[in-house]
Amino acid sequence: MDEEKITSNGPKNLSKRKIEKMVGIEVFSSSGYEGIPAIIKRRYKDFIVREITHSGRVLEIKEDFGPTYFSEDIKESYTVFNLIKVNKDTFEAVRLISKALGIPPKSIGYAGLKDKRAISVQMASVRGNYVEKLKNLKLNDIYIRNIFPSKNSIKLGYNWGNQFVITLRNIKHMPDQSKKIEDLFSFLRENGFPNYYGLQRFGTFRPNSHIIGRFILESQFKKAYEEFVIKDYSTELPQSQKVRADLAKTGDLEKALASFPTGLEYERTMIKFLLDNPGDYEGAIYHLPKYLIKLLISSFQSYLFNKMLSLRVHQGNSLYSPVKGDVISILDEENGNTTQIKHTYDGRYDDYLQEARKLNRAKIIVPLVGYNTDLDDFPHMKSLFLEIIKKDRISLNLFKSKLLETYEFKGSFRPMIVKPVGLKNLEYSIDDLFPDRYKMKIEFSLQKGSYATLLLREIVK
Repeated sequence: MDEEKITSNGPKNLSKRKIEKMVGIEVFSSSGYEGIPAIIKRRYKDFIVREITHSGRVLEIKEDFGPTYFSEDIKESYTVFNLIKVNKDTFEAVRLISKALGIPPKSIGYAGLKDKRAISVQMASVRGNYVEKLKNLKLNDIYIRNIFPSKNSIKLGYNWGNQFVITLRNIKHMPDQSKKIEDLFSFLRENGFPNYYGLQRFGTFRPNSHIIGRFILESQFKKAYEEFVIKDYSTELPQSQKVRADLAKTGDLEKALASFPTGLEYERTMIKFLLDNPGDYEGAIYHLPKYLIKLLISSFQSYLFNKMLSLRVHQGNSLYSPVKGDVISILDEENGNTTQIKHTYDGRYDDYLQEARKLNRAKIIVPLVGYNTDLDDFPHMKSLFLEIIKKDRISLNLFKSKLLETYEFKGSFRPMIVKPVGLKNLEYSIDDLFPDRYKMKIEFSLQKGSYATLLLREIVK
């Protein structure tokens, strides 16, 4: 791991590539194709995300079929609705809605987290009859549509995936631009890109959630606190850097509580706890919301996934063709999701696997290591995993931590490659924001759990 390289004042001069490397994102699938340098998310309107249901329906921003009447007679226990948010992350939207309804945040269910700097549409649910209250809810940049009662709640993974319409800006026009775009898009449609966990999982401006997660699993709570609260990163806001550096220098918690911006809510929570309970760093960490601790541990798990994928390529192996010891999952027919039907590739030609891969019904998978993972089930990935934890000085005993059971990290697996569905260039024209430059509006869909930003990374390089 890279935490030993971080000085007491945090890492400086971090480029995008350095940040990506810190979290294990190191290779491109389309390295043989020239990128199209552009600005992503110049405006929140440039990034539109809409959930796709399992039936294939794309949620619309303005759809509103409800509200309908709530019936306890047919055991309708939840109120389901479309949540449209503008330039807000999902956690913030849930917090604001729960506060307005007078209920705990955990009462609100949703299928997945959406980008903050965007316009997004996703399904959500509340336990109980909230049809009328949701209908009359007024919150800035949060809109509630299509309210209806349901027997079932919305849970993580409930959706099939997401559809994106994204505008890339400040593109320098080249004579062969159209051909270059289509050649790159054709490659990505056909071959896909590495299914990394994106920077959002680790912290776009403070890419350290995996480091904190590791410290928590190792019961190094003081280090977890220091990484969370005190370490400053050159990529975060200057005010945040300053207050962290001041606390690192003075250790004055009262001054820190007065000076830390209210936006640093979790840091302030821990500082206040330590003022009331001096030296109790374990208590400070566990004073954080349970979902946040789970997210931190999950980030460490994601970091190891990213590192295994990158190391596999660095060792000269293809992203697309299996090598001896790779594990291949057969996909279900209905939604193309991975299944528990797995084959370990033994290096020999196999008609069945070849046909399944040709039909896009089989994918090489990488384990997400949890307390119940048997690495012997993933022979090739096991060798990569052991090399990574040796280099990062991570003890195998860490994966026996009771916290993995407490927070339900049983272990799973994830496809190594993801293919965008319907990737196309909708518009290439003069950019209204940048003189003498062009903009490109693109559209594509991805299955749940995959990151649009990583497809954009392949495009802009």
